[in-house]
Amino acid sequence: MPTHTFKVNGAQVSVDCADDVRLLWVLRDLLGIIGPKYGCGVAVCKACTCHINGKAFSPCAVPVSAIAPTDEITTIEGLAASVGADLHPMQQAWLDQDVAQCGFCQPGQIMAAVATVHQVHAQGRDITDADLDQIRNICRCGTYFRIRQAIKAAAAKM
Repeated sequence: MPTHTFKVNGAQVSVDCADDVRLLWVLRDLLGIIGPKYGCGVAVCKACTCHINGKAFSPCAVPVSAIAPTDEITTIEGLAASVGADLHPMQQAWLDQDVAQCGFCQPGQIMAAVATVHQVHAQGRDITDADLDQIRNICRCGTYFRIRQAIKAAAAKM
């Protein structure tokens, strides 16, 4: 069995598994990181959204063999540590705006929102409704209005 090595939430990890195992299953089943959720397995619902080297991606659609030893994966579990706080500003905004209902999509929603805000801020501008329209995570509870409010609130603090 091949060994795959990369960073997850700031720690170097190595896993022994077949090259074609999707990263989501490596995270959840082999490493016990259960924040990224399985929804569709084809990168449509985005419930599993994480960051790879600071950019949002869907680990359900990426084989572990595509992850380089220098790649840094951040899941919802490691998000607060990325800002050296108990909660990331986006997580705090989720609480302040009372976003979550069932909560299943929330880790992916938060990770996509953080990546989008970072991208927009890197362009030297504030987040717009058009930017929010590009976040394609599916929420079956329909809390999109509160999600958008939370992202705007957090973006002002990031």
